[in-house]
Amino acid sequence: MTKYTDQGKQDTRSGYGAGMTELGRTNPNVVSLCADLVGSLKIDTFIEENPERFFQVGIAEANMMGIAAGLTIGGKIPFASTFANFATGRVYDQIRQSIAYSGKNVKICASHAGLTLGEDGATHQILEDIGLMKMLPGMTVINPCDFNQTKAATIAIAEHHGPVYLRFGRPKVANFTPVDQKFEIGKALMLNEGTDVTIIATGHLVWQSLLAAETLESQGISAEVINIHTIKPLDDKAILDSVKKTGCVVTAEEHNYLGGLGESVARVLASHHPTPQEFVATQDTFGESGTPEQLMEKYGLNNKAIEKAVLKVLKRK
Repeated sequence: MTKYTDQGKQDTRSGYGAGMTELGRTNPNVVSLCADLVGSLKIDTFIEENPERFFQVGIAEANMMGIAAGLTIGGKIPFASTFANFATGRVYDQIRQSIAYSGKNVKICASHAGLTLGEDGATHQILEDIGLMKMLPGMTVINPCDFNQTKAATIAIAEHHGPVYLRFGRPKVANFTPVDQKFEIGKALMLNEGTDVTIIATGHLVWQSLLAAETLESQGISAEVINIHTIKPLDDKAILDSVKKTGCVVTAEEHNYLGGLGESVARVLASHHPTPQEFVATQDTFGESGTPEQLMEKYGLNNKAIEKAVLKVLKRK
């Protein structure tokens, strides 16, 4: 069915690290800032090769955002990285005032997003970050699906002028997109063509959507799978072209259904082509401690949950 196969599990945060290593070698204006989490962000090689272009801010994330904003004035391209919880919720005022409001060319790079940081517990599992960041005027929001795409996205945002929120995760997940892919901000990717239902997914839920589509095909259901790596700006055309063909849609994301990808898709559909939609996302709740697999199962964020949502939405066509 699908031309995509798991090339071996890798963590998306290592994709960020690989992208930073390449940028360190190719773009002298790129600088890196971190809030005492170098090992977790996988930027050791960048630091070893470019020690003069790295700023260890310590556990002072608000200060890091202010420093990053200041560095842009001198023409630098700062990549400010920490856990997603600290990169958004803890420093929202600084991002809004010092970066977004003034349109500073800062790349906010957030690891350990969603539930899949697992055993670190609920206080570190942010499920509101996409909503927080997409509401900021001028902020680009990107949530890649695997190692290769995260590396490509990291490299691509260095060429994009303006503030960016790049979201990725902790666990090793299927790496299935091309090594040499071209990453185009704001351009959705058709992964599997179908006629009965559209599955629109982002981040870790993209691979789960492909698995669901394979199972659904065995049941005679043709599922179209679209990878939305850029949540803002959203590829409205790709969404509308698909749902006009299939007549119903399931959105899948490792995020609260309030404020996430699903709501962005619903806005497009409500404005242009009202369509039955089901949401695979957390339901206005915090997470808890557990393995990534346990949490994704409990909160309904896997291929089985997507299959269930598809069967439900098909009845509403």
